Amino acid sequence: MPGDWFIVHTYSGYENKVKANLERRIDSMEMQDRIFRIEVPVEEVEELKSGKKKVVKRKLYPGYVLVEMQMSDASWYVVRNTPGVTGFIGSDNKPVSLTPEEVHAILGRQSLSAADRLLLMGLAVGDTVRVLEGAFADQVGRIEEIFPEQEKIRILIDMFARPTPIEVGIAEVERV
Repeated sequence: MPGDWFIVHTYSGYENKVKANLERRIDSMEMQDRIFRIEVPVEEVEELKSGKKKVVKRKLYPGYVLVEMQMSDASWYVVRNTPGVTGFIGSDNKPVSLTPEEVHAILGRQSLSAADRLLLMGLAVGDTVRVLEGAFADQVGRIEEIFPEQEKIRILIDMFARPTPIEVGIAEVERV
């Protein structure tokens, strides 16, 4: 992953506006190489309105936005001085980044594309992974190919003293 994830506090109800403002500032201040992604975590829930079920998107953490960035004085300044931002979680002088597990737990609750899930897990061709479940549980192998649309990867494991390709789901492996 190119950077660390940080939680930014916003005025409640301004999360999407902060995301749009920050995206504009990144472009205008040419910070694309320092600030990579802005997420407002949402989940789809069913609500009953007028006797009818309706699926709506609800913010998981009202008043907060996640930002993936390389922390520097310049990138901190761009984010901190975006209209609607009140500060970073941690302290404004030393924001605290999220662990990969925390990011996975937060963003994993929302509907993510397979490509986004791969980015979160940090998986790429050539990486070493361990199979977590199924017939090949605890086998370690190297990623040979990724199929984001099917949410599967092909890895090479050693079986009978030779490399053998197997396909497993993205959720069935962990990075070693």
